[in-house]
Amino acid sequence: MIPGENDISVESPSTVGNDPVIEIQDLRKSFGDNHVLNGFNMKLYEGENLVVMGKSGSGKSVMIKCLVGLMKPDSGQILVMGQDISSLVQEDLDALRADIGFLFQGSALYDSMTVRENLEFPMRRHRKKMGDIKDTTPLVLEALESVGLEHTMDLMPEELSGGMKRRVALARAIILRPEIILYDEPTSGLDPITSKEIIELMRNIQQKYGTSSLIITHDVDCARVISERMILLVDGINYAEGTFGELTKSRDPKVQAFFKK
Repeated sequence: MIPGENDISVESPSTVGNDPVIEIQDLRKSFGDNHVLNGFNMKLYEGENLVVMGKSGSGKSVMIKCLVGLMKPDSGQILVMGQDISSLVQEDLDALRADIGFLFQGSALYDSMTVRENLEFPMRRHRKKMGDIKDTTPLVLEALESVGLEHTMDLMPEELSGGMKRRVALARAIILRPEIILYDEPTSGLDPITSKEIIELMRNIQQKYGTSSLIITHDVDCARVISERMILLVDGINYAEGTFGELTKSRDPKVQAFFKK
């Protein structure tokens, strides 16, 4: 739905015929009198790159925390690969999380662990999915090669630049071969050149592993390059949806505000 464009519903051609791997229906969350999410709806389709853009404080982080079960919404439904998050016991929720890679804002590497140990951490947490793996080296190397950092295995995070940390965090996000990857502000705090490198890696990973990607960002350049479809989060709802090109043509002031330099 693009306000100012005859209110027509827009569906990306890449989603036609695909099933949703994430479906959010009428999600609501308040903190006292602060109504953050006011009936947010979203579908992420299989193999799609979906960008959700919103200004600071618009509810992006709250939405993603509800999505992975770190925060309980006041009401609404969240289906991930057909499973209702709210109905899962902790064991089943942990198993579902093994199929979701997460690139945290700021990378969130463990400072006391080497790069290798950071990548091995999710494998230890999800032993049931990984099975009885005696030697993790091939998996760690493959993940690091995917982000061009196979030479960093024995380094500590403090020895890495900001861009390298983000790449290692991305390698950690794909180490379990997830079906879905959630990116929380993947280019935040990076210089323009490094941001472009991270965006290109995100595209390569989607093509290599066939992941479905949900990208939370306020970076217009990131959205322009990576998105196949976009949702603009305004006032706690999915205010507008469409491709980057379609949304930039909207005459609605709230939509135009996202694309003004």
